[in-house]
Amino acid sequence: MSKQTYQEVLNWASSFLENHGKEGYAIFYVFLARKKWTKTDWLSHMKDKITQKEYDQLQIDLEQLLNDYPPQYLLGYEEFYGRSFKVNSNTLIPRPETEELVEWCLQNTVKQKEEALQVVDVGTGTGAIAATLKLERPAWQISAVDISKNALEVAQVNSDLLEAKVEFYLGNTLEPIKHSIDILIANPPYISQDEWSLMDTSVQRYEPSIALFAENEGLAVYQKIAEQAQEKLTKKGKIFLEIGFNQGGKVEEIFQRSFPQKTIQRKKDLSGNERMLLVH
Repeated sequence: MSKQTYQEVLNWASSFLENHGKEGYAIFYVFLARKKWTKTDWLSHMKDKITQKEYDQLQIDLEQLLNDYPPQYLLGYEEFYGRSFKVNSNTLIPRPETEELVEWCLQNTVKQKEEALQVVDVGTGTGAIAATLKLERPAWQISAVDISKNALEVAQVNSDLLEAKVEFYLGNTLEPIKHSIDILIANPPYISQDEWSLMDTSVQRYEPSIALFAENEGLAVYQKIAEQAQEKLTKKGKIFLEIGFNQGGKVEEIFQRSFPQKTIQRKKDLSGNERMLLVH
């Protein structure tokens, strides 16, 4: 083994995963992350000999990946909006479409950048949305809610590490929030039980179902948010939501019914799927 180069071992490991129907690049992703190497570092060192310690760790990672364990959970973190967030099996893994939701929120509130707006993130999980908004808009007062105590513990750690002052609340949707809301943002559970078979095996086996599934064909949490927000959203308040790719019409109907005086706008993500909705 000691005579093998990084390139030889990683190529073998990648092919091994692919031969078992798994994503071959995953082992490269994990290996480079553990080494804190950029792709340039890889090109500079790929002909170097792998150490026994590195080889042993690679074997452990390979076995986990073979069992569909998410690379982000293996590493214990994921990047979101240019920052690193701690993740574990108590939280969903932050995804690029949620970064797009944050970006859409920031773009639509440029004129309110310096205002001390009351902002609430529902279903905060890792706290990625809440912490990012606080760091991008320091004047905003950010509150974040989650029904999972374990998820909130992760979110608090992330908030502390990033020095993002966020108030965290344990509870169901807006129930613990007593103040008025200028901006409500949420990536809530929205997957129907009927869609279980369409999900990746790694999501099915390891990501928390409480953060994924909702009753009423995945619409129950939107219905709850819409009902509660009627009393708490300010007159000029805005709601930013991540939605399932086939839910746009139904979610729009829910919020149009609760907020007949407001405009509803749907937006596609970079993959061309309708994944965001704005009430303003």
